[in-house]
Amino acid sequence: MSAPALSVILDGDPGLDDAVAWLLALASPELDVLAVTTVHGNVPLNLTTRNAGVVLALAKSTVPYHAGADRPLLRAGLTAASVHGDTGLPAGGLSESTRPPAPEHAVQTLISVVRARPGEVTVIATGPLTNVALAFRLAPELPGLLREVVWMGGSTAQGNRTPAAEFNALADPHAARIVFESGVPLRMVGLNVTMQCIATPERVQALRDLGNRAGAVSAELLTFYAGVYREKYGLSGGALHDPLAVAAVIWPELLTWAEMDVQVEVQDGANVGRTTCDLYGVTHRAANARVAVGVDDPAFFARLLERIATLP
Repeated sequence: MSAPALSVILDGDPGLDDAVAWLLALASPELDVLAVTTVHGNVPLNLTTRNAGVVLALAKSTVPYHAGADRPLLRAGLTAASVHGDTGLPAGGLSESTRPPAPEHAVQTLISVVRARPGEVTVIATGPLTNVALAFRLAPELPGLLREVVWMGGSTAQGNRTPAAEFNALADPHAARIVFESGVPLRMVGLNVTMQCIATPERVQALRDLGNRAGAVSAELLTFYAGVYREKYGLSGGALHDPLAVAAVIWPELLTWAEMDVQVEVQDGANVGRTTCDLYGVTHRAANARVAVGVDDPAFFARLLERIATLP
C-alpha cells in the first residue's frame, strides 16, 4: 500500500524556475497541494500572483491561490527582472487564469491551514520567507505545528545576487532570520547544490520533446534565462533551483543532508543576506537546519522529466 500523500503549501514568487517547480509539485501524487501562496520577489506581488494563476491553469489545477506580502519586513524590495523578465513568466501563448486569487491573505491561509492539520503540513518555500515569518509572528505556536519548512534559499558558500548572498535570502534577510531562529523543522536547499542542476540544451530539448504544453512551456522558460547563466557563471544553461526544493520533499534520498547551525546576516554591509553555515561545528551551537550538501543530479532531472510528461 502506498503512503498517503504529504500535505503541502507552495509559497513562492514565480518566476521561471518557481513555475517549473510548481508544475513538478502538481504532477506528483506524493504531494497533496492544499494551497499556493505568493510573495514579492522575482517580480512584484501583483505579477507573482498573476503567474501563480497561470501556472495552475496550465496544470489544470483547481488548488486555491492567495496573494501575500508585497514587500520585505524592513528593507527595500528587490526584484530579479533581469533574470526572469519583466513579467516573471516570459513564455508565449500562456492563458490567463479564469479564477481570481482567493480573498484570504496568504499569511492567514498559512496559519489556518496549519492549525487545522497539526503536524501534517510542509511548506515548500521557493522565494523570500516573508509570508512564513509573518505567520510565525502572528501565530507563535505555528513552528511547533508544522511538519517542516523546506526552503530554496541561501548557500553554504557564495551568493548570486551579491558575493555573499543568495537572492531569496537577500530579498528579506530579517524574515529568513525569524524562520531559522523559530525552532521549526527546517531544511535548506541552497545554491551550493542547486547550481549543480543545470538545464543544459539537451535537457531543455528533452522537455520540448515531451510533446505536451507543460513541457514546451518549461523548455521556453528555461531557455529564457540560459543566456544569463552562460554569461555570468559560464554554465551551459539555467540552474533548476526551485524544482530541486520540491524534489527534496518528494525524493529526499536524492540529496545528501548535514545538520548544522545556520545564521542569517541582517546588518547592512557587504555580508547582508549571507547564510553562514557552520559546516564543521566550530561554534558548537545546536543545529537549526538540515542543509543539502550534495545531489544526484541525473536522477533528479530524470524524475522531473517523467513528472512533467504527465501534465497537459
